[in-house]
Amino acid sequence: MKIALIGYGNMAEVLGSKWVKKHPLYISGRNLEKAQALANKLGNGTECGSEADASSFAEVIVLATQHKAVFEAMDAAGGPDALAGKVLLDINNPVDAADGEFLPKHYDEGSLAEAIAKYAPAAHVVKAFNMCQAQVWQMEPPLFDGRPLVTLYCGDNPEAKQKVAALIEEVGCEPEDLGELKYARLLEAAAAIVIKFLFSGHDVHTVLNLIKPESRAIS
Repeated sequence: MKIALIGYGNMAEVLGSKWVKKHPLYISGRNLEKAQALANKLGNGTECGSEADASSFAEVIVLATQHKAVFEAMDAAGGPDALAGKVLLDINNPVDAADGEFLPKHYDEGSLAEAIAKYAPAAHVVKAFNMCQAQVWQMEPPLFDGRPLVTLYCGDNPEAKQKVAALIEEVGCEPEDLGELKYARLLEAAAAIVIKFLFSGHDVHTVLNLIKPESRAIS
């Protein structure tokens, strides 16, 4: 599948590095020099350019900006009409750690992912990859206590969720469908707990990893 990443930070780099050998990639963002630098680093024919060109290129668009810039990025990508039919993969956490509260921002009592879906109602929004620091996704593969990292995702479109589940597996993790997009509220709140741990001095590899029922020992 054709994947565009809007953003060129640590998360865009590590996820792009996992997918670049299997999928055509496009890097975009406000700073084209930084987008070009990441495209060059990823190699393997990775392209770069404007957000609008990224939207035209991709079937899956990863919103890898800071959370405050997500709507600006979607505007730059062409707005709701240009995003119609696209899978929008929201990896953001609307948490401003600087205020010391570590509480996720609400959007009309909902999540950032739901606000993205309201902005682009004809797109297919899926929330995933928001629970851990980039260093966790860099692991080859992400294992904890010998178990693959269980990666939660949610969304309202089954086909879009299947695509994201495949991308989760390609990172070396075990996808677990949390349900409809409304459950992004729980993912963003759970990620806020991880962020609070990180700011209190826990290791950057801190995660909240599930033990799935089939993995439990039977006595």
